[in-house]
Amino acid sequence: MGKVAVAATVVCAAAVTAAAVVVVRHRMKNSGKWAKAMEILKEFEDKCGTPVSKLRQVADAMTVEMHAGLASDGGSKLKMLISYVDNLPTGDETGIFYALDLGGTNFRVLRVKLGGVGNVKKEFKEVSIPPNLMIGKSEDLFDFIAGELAKFVATEDEDMQIPPGTQRELGFTFSFPVKQSSIAGGTLVRWTKGFNIEDAVGADVVEELTKAMERAGLDMRVSALVNDTVGTLAGGRYGNSDVIAAVILGTGTNAAYVERANAIPKWQGLLPKSGEMVINMEWGNFRSSHLPLTEYDEGLDGDSLNPGEQIYEKLISGMYLGEVVRRVLLKMAEEAELFGDTVPSKLQKPFILRTPDMSAMHHDSTPDLKVVATKLKDILEISNTSLKTRKVIVEVCDLVATRGARLSAAGILGILKKIGKDTCKEGEENQKSVIAMDGGLFEHYTKFRKTMQDTMNELLGEEISKNIIVELSNDGSGLGAALLAASHSQYLEYIEST
Repeated sequence: MGKVAVAATVVCAAAVTAAAVVVVRHRMKNSGKWAKAMEILKEFEDKCGTPVSKLRQVADAMTVEMHAGLASDGGSKLKMLISYVDNLPTGDETGIFYALDLGGTNFRVLRVKLGGVGNVKKEFKEVSIPPNLMIGKSEDLFDFIAGELAKFVATEDEDMQIPPGTQRELGFTFSFPVKQSSIAGGTLVRWTKGFNIEDAVGADVVEELTKAMERAGLDMRVSALVNDTVGTLAGGRYGNSDVIAAVILGTGTNAAYVERANAIPKWQGLLPKSGEMVINMEWGNFRSSHLPLTEYDEGLDGDSLNPGEQIYEKLISGMYLGEVVRRVLLKMAEEAELFGDTVPSKLQKPFILRTPDMSAMHHDSTPDLKVVATKLKDILEISNTSLKTRKVIVEVCDLVATRGARLSAAGILGILKKIGKDTCKEGEENQKSVIAMDGGLFEHYTKFRKTMQDTMNELLGEEISKNIIVELSNDGSGLGAALLAASHSQYLEYIEST
């Protein structure tokens, strides 16, 4: 062999060796990055842990805060607001009533014709609130709402018109913390769910709406002001006398329940004839050292419009679950190059990953996780991910949803403990207790719902859990508001007094 050939062979061998070294180093580098991603995932999993022992501590803490909130104003993170609803629907309500359900980024207007249980005709329209009105002036927001309500009223047909000489009556579901002064009056305590209209805080929301309806040329009386959870409870009770509480799991979250009136030390008026009062807990503001908070939750809270507030809501509600997932994936992208050498710019945008998208990825049952790949491409502009990477994303979704669902179950257990429904008393072996549920998170996120129900069974045990029924009350808050308007109608009061 000539010298040239030998030299060429040596050069080629060196090149192959160098290439092999590069490949090995690349594999080692990738292996190191993957190990880092797994480390981040494992740490998150550990911090998200919700063993039964911890859930029982959360439930006990919820019960303690409920007692404190009932004892005095400001005595608890839970507002435990008196709703002035002491006459829940019986099923005998009749007439035509309107409802306005303002609960988040959308609101509903409803027209309801009541003819007793099983004989309800309902028409509704859903309207999206322009983002600028969520942070603007209260007058602009209420004028927009009243304008849409007026348009809806104009669509009445002959079958849905009120009797001549009477005034239209409205049940107003206002799904934000309100301190009520009567069944049809109350001042806004604070905004939640992304709203931040400062000049409305401390104002009477019924007065604000009434003025806006007058400006819109609408002759309508607000007969009942209710929280969405109180409305859901009323709507559930209309068809089922076993309903004892209601929980909203949607964009935001809250709970209400029926309390014995003599168990409310801060109650200033005469005890209601029924001996019961619906309490609006405002449980989204619950906080306890037992809640499994992570660095991602603390970051989300710190960047929010209400740092330090609504901690429980930020762990379990639809507005925030997708954002927690995004924050975990962002750390993996920054520290473990989960999506390549460059951190995807879209992944750095807060709230770009919504909970419905998270749910779609979590429920992806295709062999190659095609739904996950499509969501990554369409929302975050991330392409060419490996199946291994997509599986990690599903795992993050599962951890966030499981934690939220199990903590929701713990909160419900706290309510059951407060009213003595967490044990089986003699003579009550077959007595059912129904929790009316509403909200898109509970209705549409199947794995979340199933995990929550399974956790309830786990916490209560077989004997008790068979008597605790969690029941979807679709659009219960809107129907409930109309029902409460009916039970507090000015014409009903007149008829009863004559």
